[in-house]
Amino acid sequence: MAEEARIGRRAWAAGVILAAVLAGVIGPLVIHLGQKRHNRLEWDVQARFPPHQRIAGGEVFATTVVAVMQHELDGATGWRPNDFFLWGPGLWADNNANRQLGILQAVRESMRVFKDHLTKVSSNEYDPNLVTADTAFRNDAEKFWLPSAESRIRQGIRDLRSYVDGLQTDPPRSKPINQRNIELIRLFQAWSDLLGDAHASLYRDTESIWRTDDNFYHAQGFAHAMHYLVGAVAREYQHEFENKPVMHSLFHEVADALHKAALMKPLIVFDGSPDGLFANHRRNLDAYITEARQKMYSIREELEK
Repeated sequence: MAEEARIGRRAWAAGVILAAVLAGVIGPLVIHLGQKRHNRLEWDVQARFPPHQRIAGGEVFATTVVAVMQHELDGATGWRPNDFFLWGPGLWADNNANRQLGILQAVRESMRVFKDHLTKVSSNEYDPNLVTADTAFRNDAEKFWLPSAESRIRQGIRDLRSYVDGLQTDPPRSKPINQRNIELIRLFQAWSDLLGDAHASLYRDTESIWRTDDNFYHAQGFAHAMHYLVGAVAREYQHEFENKPVMHSLFHEVADALHKAALMKPLIVFDGSPDGLFANHRRNLDAYITEARQKMYSIREELEK
């Protein structure tokens, strides 16, 4: 009887160890594959707003912001940065949380320029829906409740939808994009600054190995949001650039570099030396970030002509 009990305990212990090993191997793999799938947003600006379709200025940009943020809220794990601490990013996988914080930061800067410059000239008043949307997106992204980050992001999405609805009325209740190059330059300046910050965090030597993947995914969040918004801007200003084929090429090259950056998903983010055995994924991502940033400088130069 005692021997049978000992065998039973050993079998139970072996089962626990095996389960732990499988969880340690399968768990990260499931998270990795789930994140890789989530990183792909099925949003095609050209399909949603074909070139021949008449659009109201601002409609494409606002709708694209909605698509980007709605995707983060509706993903399998939802909004990660404010998850309850027992299963939040502080204890468990934080890659998507850092990526989402990068996405939100890029959206905030884009909304600021959208509100302050693209739809406003000099002493004209702000569009009220853009003001409330911008404010909602600037709520604490890591706040669990009262109000939760999700509720404020959803409020921002509702405000942007109200803005788009207001563009369709006669006369319009919402302020359309003013189509001025000088204002568009401000947007590319803001995006260049964000990518410059990403480059600095990716290229410098990290102070801690625990920060390597944080910097990687936060920068990738910038790339993800900007990829879709660059496409939205290209559609918004399509007729302005009809006689400038170089602009079409530059927009395509920027969007392509950002898209490649946004879809990088190594199983483990390595921080290898330039001549080492392992990859340096930070520097690999930085190559695409720098490429997009340099092409943005070229766009700004064309807009200044």
